[in-house]
Amino acid sequence: MIKPYLMFNRECEEAFKLYIEAFGGELIAMQKYSELPSSPDFPVEESDKELVLHSQLRITENGFIMGSDSKRELNDSDKMVVSVELDSEEKARKAWNILKEDGSIHMDLHETFFAKLHGSLKDKFGISWMFTVN
Repeated sequence: MIKPYLMFNRECEEAFKLYIEAFGGELIAMQKYSELPSSPDFPVEESDKELVLHSQLRITENGFIMGSDSKRELNDSDKMVVSVELDSEEKARKAWNILKEDGSIHMDLHETFFAKLHGSLKDKFGISWMFTVN
């Protein structure tokens, strides 16, 4: 399944409220950085705790948009990510290894507290991808 993933400069919650108003959709999730398990590998500044870590909005029966606040300032071209949810680690690693060639890794593909594998990269064409295997 492929879902658009929108990245925001500290305005994700405000944007999703507007999208709910516009589409009359159902908010499936809105998690804040304050809900992250404490980890020295991913410290959260006090000023970032109310930022949106992950949100998901159903806008049609099978159509979703997802989003979050970035902890770094994003240019407009960095605000859209193609989120790919795959059903096997093998498929994810194959696609990851192909797309990372001559690209740049934002977050290495590895196990997280919410997925078997998760990672993000920008391919050599400037397209940002987020991989998740549940």
